Amino acid sequence: MHMNEVVLYIQGKGGSAGESEFYMPLFPECEVIGLDYQTFTPWETGKEIREAVIKLKAKYDSIDLIANSIGAFFSMNAGIDAMICSAYFISPVVDMEQLILNMMSWANVTERELKEKGVIPTSFGEDLSWEYLCYVREHPASWTVPTRILYGSRDNLTSHETITAFAKAHGAELTVMDGGEHWFHTDEQMQFLDNWIIKGRSIR
Repeated sequence: MHMNEVVLYIQGKGGSAGESEFYMPLFPECEVIGLDYQTFTPWETGKEIREAVIKLKAKYDSIDLIANSIGAFFSMNAGIDAMICSAYFISPVVDMEQLILNMMSWANVTERELKEKGVIPTSFGEDLSWEYLCYVREHPASWTVPTRILYGSRDNLTSHETITAFAKAHGAELTVMDGGEHWFHTDEQMQFLDNWIIKGRSIR
């Protein structure tokens, strides 16, 4: 029996489900689907991702995941581990608490201020949210899917120490692109990404 496989793509902030088309040539024998999620919190988006995966599970034998940036963080909050065969994380946000604390320090906001105000907009376009910070602290990332991670050495959202510690704790295979950024977008970066996926598929 031929395996009936699907690849689910979860985009990062500002991305779109249409980006999934980029991965179609890399998975020629699979269906590749992007999820056009409508929410932006781990509890709501996690639920959207979970519902999508349950629907796919009814139709396909095998589901692989490709998740970009915050899409990886949302996926880890979706409770989908048991339904996913393998995952490719591109520039994943793996320690959201640390990222929020960094953004608070960039915006010069204390925990006390955030708790009192609830939500504080910042000059760099991100709203800081006390509810979000509390959720992240109460729901530490747990992830048991065999995962490969692609990380750029110039990623400005996640430090090298953080990504290395996550990879080690989760037994994930980490590939670092020297000079790569958080957002993989130049020809050279995209070629590196292509090769990374092709290599990852060949050793499955």
